[in-house]
Amino acid sequence: VPQHVWRINLDTPEEAHQNLSFGAADRWWEQTDLTKLILASNKLQCLSEDVKLLPALTVLDVHDNQLTSLPSALGQLENLQKLDVSHNKLKSIPEELMQLSHLKSLLLHHNELSHLPDGFGQLVNLEELDLSNNHLTDIPTSFALLINLVRLNLACNQLKNLPADISAMKSLRQLDCSKNSLETVPSKLATMASLEQLYLRKNKLRSLPEFPSCKLLKELHAGENQIEILNAENLKHLNSLSVLELRDNKIKSVPDEITLLQKLERLDLANNDISRLPYTLGNLPQLKFLALEGNPLRTIRRDLLQKGTQELLKYLRSKIQDDVTSRNEEPPVTAMTLPSESRINMHAITSLKLLEYSEKQAAVIPDEMFDAVRSNPVATVNFSKNQLNEIPPRIVELKDSVCDVNLGFNKISSISLELCMLHKLTHLDIRNNFLTSLPEEMEALTRLQIINLSFNRFKVFPSVLYRILALETVLLSNNQVGSLDPLQLKKMDKLGTLDLQNNDLLQVPPELGNCETLRTLLLEGNPFRTPRAAILAKGTAAGLETLRSRIP
Repeated sequence: VPQHVWRINLDTPEEAHQNLSFGAADRWWEQTDLTKLILASNKLQCLSEDVKLLPALTVLDVHDNQLTSLPSALGQLENLQKLDVSHNKLKSIPEELMQLSHLKSLLLHHNELSHLPDGFGQLVNLEELDLSNNHLTDIPTSFALLINLVRLNLACNQLKNLPADISAMKSLRQLDCSKNSLETVPSKLATMASLEQLYLRKNKLRSLPEFPSCKLLKELHAGENQIEILNAENLKHLNSLSVLELRDNKIKSVPDEITLLQKLERLDLANNDISRLPYTLGNLPQLKFLALEGNPLRTIRRDLLQKGTQELLKYLRSKIQDDVTSRNEEPPVTAMTLPSESRINMHAITSLKLLEYSEKQAAVIPDEMFDAVRSNPVATVNFSKNQLNEIPPRIVELKDSVCDVNLGFNKISSISLELCMLHKLTHLDIRNNFLTSLPEEMEALTRLQIINLSFNRFKVFPSVLYRILALETVLLSNNQVGSLDPLQLKKMDKLGTLDLQNNDLLQVPPELGNCETLRTLLLEGNPFRTPRAAILAKGTAAGLETLRSRIP
């Protein structure tokens, strides 16, 4: 670092010696002291003790250098609030750093730290502490004194256990202990009343702790461990939980009490040893994503698992009925039955309210299918996996009852006006077709909650969707979408899931960060540069926060 940087508060600027008449802007003697110094991404191997000549610094950023140590004079920067020394080669931290009582953010990730000073607890104003990707094997017990800490990241270290004392961090909302060697989690963790996100992925846990006080816990990530048993006790207090991620464990069964998690939106149980599921899972009101692949499930066919969450939940709900009442038998074919009806599943139409003609490679839906409906109210239509070039015009006959239409895997290139008249429609699946646009008349579908348009040919976000305010889930992956309007999107105040993976977005408008109802925003596989993949990998909340911070 050039010497004049350290002396910037002290020395007279060069031009003062030549120029003797100063305009208002040049009155160097009235300059305030330097408050921010950013030296990131250079090749610094050491920092001078002269850093103490800049006592007004509130931000010092030296991340991404080649520092092996820090000067003890850092301890004299008593106004420092943010210190970023991440991505260096630090093996230790000077004790003097513990004197920085105003420090709010301390970023030490990606260094070579194997131990921390005992006096860490003196940093009482710390709100954010990132120690991930170091070589730590234990945590000082004085961590318990960090009562203002909101985010603590200990991921990618060599921790075998956590001190029970960290349960005293009463402000902690986010705790990340992924990729360590934890075999247990202290039971006292369960008393952390502010905890909202807990990451325990890739450890050696055999069981989950019980969480009686964690009433605010929204996300629990414990995949890639060795958990064998999921107890009712582990779950029953987690009234706020929206994400439960337990993939790649050894769980054998799921307790019925999982249905107490009424706010659950994502449940990932992939790659476990689960052989049966409680059918009541189908009744979880908010569940939008359920992953079960890689389990030896006996009751659920594999092809059903690939049809996606909504189909799976529908199936589970239908099984609840089966458990209660044994199914009505199909009517026998008698002389009274029209010959054409014998190949139409009348039982499906009358009992299940389902009109199905799928996987027939048909170019048109036979009229007899619609004739058979007569006055029966049909709720679900499945014409998927055919060769349809257009939406069957007679679908309009079902407008007073149909709420779920599946036209996926056809050759449909435009949406007909008949479809726009199905005013009770809540679910529409037209994935894998040839659509390039949606008609403005779709605005009439005021009850539509879920639309699947993935694998089509959209180049922009269809503008009519901005005006269907009941939409909760919009799936648009694998198109060529190059733009969307964040201000319009913000008006969609029910939108919780937006999937734009594998499109052509060259930039993500930062105002998208203001769409606060979004719980799941998927943007992977687009050619934009910011936010970076590492940010997106941290999840939707982190991505939105990054976008918000970029709003001019």
